[in-house]
Amino acid sequence: MIKSHTLGFPRIGAARELKFAVEQFWRGELTEAALQQRAAAVRQRNWQQQIDAGLDFVSVGDFSLYDHVADHISLFGCAPARFAFTDSDTPLARYFSMARGAAQQEGAACCHQHGAALEMTKWFDTNYHYLVPEFDDATRFSLHAAALLAEVAEARALGHPVKPVLLGPLTFLWLGKSKAAGLECLALLDQLLPVYVQLLQQLKAAGVDWVQIDEPILGLDLPGDWVLAFERSYHALATAHLSVLLATYFSPLQGQLSLACKLPVAGLHVDAIRAADELTAVLDWLPPHKVLSVGIIDGRNIWRSDLDAALEVLTPMLARRPGLWIAPSCSLLHVPVTLADDGALDAELRSWVAGACEKIAELHLLKRALNDGHASVAAEMATTRAALAARRSSARVSKPAVAARVAALPAAADRRRSVFSVRQAAQRSRFKLPAFPTTTIGSFPQTAAIRAMRAAHKRGELAEDAYHTAMRREIAAAVAEQEALGIDVLVHGEAERNDMVEYFGEQLDGFAFSANGWVQSYGSRCVKPPLLFGDVGRRGPMTVAWSAYAQSLSARPVKGMLTGPITLLQWSFVRDDQPRSRTALQLALAVRDEVADLEAAGIGIIQIDEPALREGLPLRRAAWPAYLEWATAAFRVAASGVDDATQVHTHMCYAQFNDILPQIAAMDADVITIETSRSDMALLRGFGEFAYPNEIGPGVYDIHSPRVPSVDAIARLLRKAAEVIPASQLWVNPDCGLKTRDWPETRAALANMVTAARQLRAESRTSSSTVGERTEH
Repeated sequence: MIKSHTLGFPRIGAARELKFAVEQFWRGELTEAALQQRAAAVRQRNWQQQIDAGLDFVSVGDFSLYDHVADHISLFGCAPARFAFTDSDTPLARYFSMARGAAQQEGAACCHQHGAALEMTKWFDTNYHYLVPEFDDATRFSLHAAALLAEVAEARALGHPVKPVLLGPLTFLWLGKSKAAGLECLALLDQLLPVYVQLLQQLKAAGVDWVQIDEPILGLDLPGDWVLAFERSYHALATAHLSVLLATYFSPLQGQLSLACKLPVAGLHVDAIRAADELTAVLDWLPPHKVLSVGIIDGRNIWRSDLDAALEVLTPMLARRPGLWIAPSCSLLHVPVTLADDGALDAELRSWVAGACEKIAELHLLKRALNDGHASVAAEMATTRAALAARRSSARVSKPAVAARVAALPAAADRRRSVFSVRQAAQRSRFKLPAFPTTTIGSFPQTAAIRAMRAAHKRGELAEDAYHTAMRREIAAAVAEQEALGIDVLVHGEAERNDMVEYFGEQLDGFAFSANGWVQSYGSRCVKPPLLFGDVGRRGPMTVAWSAYAQSLSARPVKGMLTGPITLLQWSFVRDDQPRSRTALQLALAVRDEVADLEAAGIGIIQIDEPALREGLPLRRAAWPAYLEWATAAFRVAASGVDDATQVHTHMCYAQFNDILPQIAAMDADVITIETSRSDMALLRGFGEFAYPNEIGPGVYDIHSPRVPSVDAIARLLRKAAEVIPASQLWVNPDCGLKTRDWPETRAALANMVTAARQLRAESRTSSSTVGERTEH
């Protein structure tokens, strides 16, 4: 008989209950006991939904208060020694300290030691961010499984069959970062494996029959020593005598396919969405006594599945694998809990989409069809077919004018008029900025009052004129704050924006928005990706009035703030009926029109944010060139229609850039700002070694932490930056936008940032190094 399961389930709750509970706990409004009680309610509801959908197991261990990788740091007792935790620190206090940092101001000597949050980066090629484990010569592993075992007992007490979910030992080490010279993360494997074995033994003693161990790095181009380490690792784990389902996802196995099939595990899960072409080879290589789990439902996107196509894949497999398991391709962490009753989507759009609850219901239909015959699900299958046919034929999807414009695009549309050195001279003559110019990334604190006004306007309770007056008042306040702080290049603060993607998507054809389609981005931060279902076109100016108003308030330059085409693509649920490259070009043309209108309105500096460029990179290097060619071309199309004296910025954050620096340089932005503070400027070194040709603003403090950095701490980072990047190319800015911070933190941090920049200017005047043709105000 076919069995069904899921690799993981969304943990935030359908109404973001967990997010709000965690944030209340951080504010001191909720006790730890109350937080755990609310978390248990979300967890138990998740399990019941899985049972109600006919799944044969509930996933345990996929739930997290912040991040599943951070959970494994706690599970294996390997918190970095720099946190200097004591016996008086509770497990939860330690956990959130690693995630968020300590809330006190630090001096230069310890700014990246005790209290600084763990580095954060993207989970493979998704928009989920995980906390990066830190390893050094003092790293030791010890088992702290009480929380996981308690969840297993909790699920079993409710009568549920459980399948714990663990991150595999090799993936855990691969995702970490060595903080000791000469220490390779893989060298810690022999110390870590006995702790994994101990954990598996305890899970078996707790009544567990199957455990899912995720090793998504099997889909990467791994060094040989990492590949060789798999066999000895899983032979060690086999000594626990617990049935292991080895789970891979996000990428084809390619050269690791034979290895994955031969490892001493009881079952193998493969991603039949991203690696459909490998199913036949897996059937050939996987021994017949092992379970094959097929990830047949897309766990990364929200479109309703073509169940007929899925059955065409699965039915012939049954002759060779009567005990087949079926599942989503990966954890459902990446989709909303449900979209079935979303009031913001019309009935037609709702019929095209599926959240996590709908996806596990699709699994149940497939299982019934395979176990009981297709006739048993005839009515449900007819409904699915009708919805798919309606989407394919809908006039809402295809716009002939958009296709015609893309086809007529001139060959030189992705090139600026002059080389960077010519543009740089024109821009410096125009703006006359000082050395180490200061700016921010775009957003300022979104206060409760701002959110309330925006919500009232959306509900129709605040008239258009009154809303615009209120937003202009907020913009004026943000401009005044920045001028008082002495910031050189201002922003309007984005009070009118709900989200950097949603705000633009609401003004573009081809987008739709749910009311509750939330997914976790990191920690308690949730985003509501748009549904990019059709051809994209701009209906009119989207930001010009707000930016022009802000510029009218100051003699200093005010940046126009836009989201770039690749980020609009990556951070949406993108249509799957045409190549992503074609959709990206449509988006680029819409952004290009906005850039032209901003320039015409007198906005001389325009920032086109592309934090998702690295995230879209395929996991296999062989596929990189094709993606980078169309992705960077889309950015250049968006940015290249302006005069030399108009300065184009871009922003990227929370990703590793060093392996794609030539392509980042090929984007040809005049200024790039990046996140570097959590890595203590380590990420910047690659830009220096590459001799990055344009100007760059390395983030000098972490905006996701409540810590207020000292002047000395920021100055130290700037000096480190100046060691690898010429001072004449450096800007000074936070890591990211300030939307999630409050005003007291923001003022204090930015005041220290400006003071540090002025200190560096003074030092540069007294040193022999040049700062180029910068000036003082």
